[in-house]
Amino acid sequence: MTPTERTDPHAEIREEVAKLCARFPGEYWRKLDAVRGYPTEFVHALTESGYLAALIPEEYGGAGLPLSAAAAILETIHASGCNGAACHAQMYIMGTILRHGSDAQKQAYLPGIAAGTLRLQAFGVTEPTSGTDTTSLRTFARREGDRYIVNGQKVWTSRAEHSDLMLLLARTTPRDQVKSRTEGLSTFIVDMRTVLGKGLTIRPIRAMMNHNTTEIFFDNMAVPAENLVGEEGRGFRYILDGMNAERLLISAESIGDAKWFTERSVNYAKDRVVFGRPIGQNQGVAFPIARAYAQMRAAELLVGEGLARFEAGLPCGEQANMAKMLAAEAAWAAAEACVQTHGGFAFAEEYDIERKFREARLYQVAPISTNLILSYLAEHVLGLPRSY
Repeated sequence: MTPTERTDPHAEIREEVAKLCARFPGEYWRKLDAVRGYPTEFVHALTESGYLAALIPEEYGGAGLPLSAAAAILETIHASGCNGAACHAQMYIMGTILRHGSDAQKQAYLPGIAAGTLRLQAFGVTEPTSGTDTTSLRTFARREGDRYIVNGQKVWTSRAEHSDLMLLLARTTPRDQVKSRTEGLSTFIVDMRTVLGKGLTIRPIRAMMNHNTTEIFFDNMAVPAENLVGEEGRGFRYILDGMNAERLLISAESIGDAKWFTERSVNYAKDRVVFGRPIGQNQGVAFPIARAYAQMRAAELLVGEGLARFEAGLPCGEQANMAKMLAAEAAWAAAEACVQTHGGFAFAEEYDIERKFREARLYQVAPISTNLILSYLAEHVLGLPRSY
């Protein structure tokens, strides 16, 4: 046991989450992967155990735990060979409602989300023409009396088919009529149950991994004005302050992936005998595993620093971005080492490595690409001229 494990305040949570994940072995995920299915039973189990309500305050039926507890939950899910992407959005999306929603909105939605009677899993931000240039999005919400009429399109809106609610970012003032490009964007709570087929169309996208992602089309979709979160035109700011939480939680998932790959590599390298000796005795096999482990441990420390600053209310953009980049790279290094260690067997579905390999690669691209993180660090941390 490492010193970190001995002093981990969330050790009990990790232990219990690991027990839950043991009920969903590789075979469960392989079957879903084959049909691009949603892990309904797994999400139900997490919900019933209260883990998806970890960050919701107790007054609304949640556990009221800090962000580090949510990170421990997601890390353990991934370290156990499962995938938290099926439900992780609920942890960071609900923060927008909690921090900026009205009392009526909090009472209307948070208790149901905490109890599992409502799913807030869909986050409608990215568009085909704008990508990560969020301020250039074109989806427009026009105010008409006591409602907004929404027209436009979103892409890579994961879990939309399995969610009741969606947090939507749309422009409410034309871009040429605002002083700053970050102005004129607004955030809405969309009850998809009431508009599906009535202005809202969801189309699944088959992707490299089973991520249950979709593209969404809005055709004169009506949203009650009371579903506007906070003030009109300030939605970009509301989304931004939740992005550090998102990046830290995704970082924790990548740390979990790296730990899963490394454990598999080590166990196989000890047991697999070729030319009369365990393959792990060969430095060509051992060194990549050891280097990937070192990368993971370094990234893990930065994730911890980012979580501590977030919980203390301190600026953590630098730490959250670096943690996300380095954790994703560490997971990929561990994945590469795992494939090389297992050789041809890594490509066999029954070992789960090829599935986790595909899943781990995503996080160097989403929810923010490595290049944008480097641009952020260059400009906002190092003070270099803006590159775009």
